[in-house]
Amino acid sequence: MHKQPQTLRRRDWLGHSLCALSLWGALPAFAAGEGLPQARSLPQSLEKALAQGQPLIVMVSLDGCVYCKMARQSHLLPMHQQGQAIVQLDLRSAQTVVDFSGQPTTHDQLTRAWKISVAPTLLFFGPGGREVAERMEGAYLPDFYGAYLDERLAKGRKRL
Repeated sequence: MHKQPQTLRRRDWLGHSLCALSLWGALPAFAAGEGLPQARSLPQSLEKALAQGQPLIVMVSLDGCVYCKMARQSHLLPMHQQGQAIVQLDLRSAQTVVDFSGQPTTHDQLTRAWKISVAPTLLFFGPGGREVAERMEGAYLPDFYGAYLDERLAKGRKRL
């Protein structure tokens, strides 16, 4: 009789452990800051950014890109959480987005029209959907990425 309660305890422990592991594995899907908001309407996103006196940052990303994840996690998500308007477009994605002229297109078509071939690429937009700072293309040295990003934002703010 003593073995059965231990066996039940082990089963309970195993069941609770598996449940905890499955929940732990699902945490990234529930984490609010896991990803940047996907661009749906560039005019609306730009309007919000300009209302804050900021350029709109558009990150062009590629699924599975390690450098994109590093830029997003280390720099862009913290900025977004502090109120900076940032949206993400995905290379090769068929997801629909409204471009700056108000026309529906896809992420892929828009990134091709903008002649983007490197991920990550950051673009800085001001009034009329015009770029107000030089693009950041590719991975910069991690120690300097934030400094280059700050420089582009400062230039963009001056041109608003």
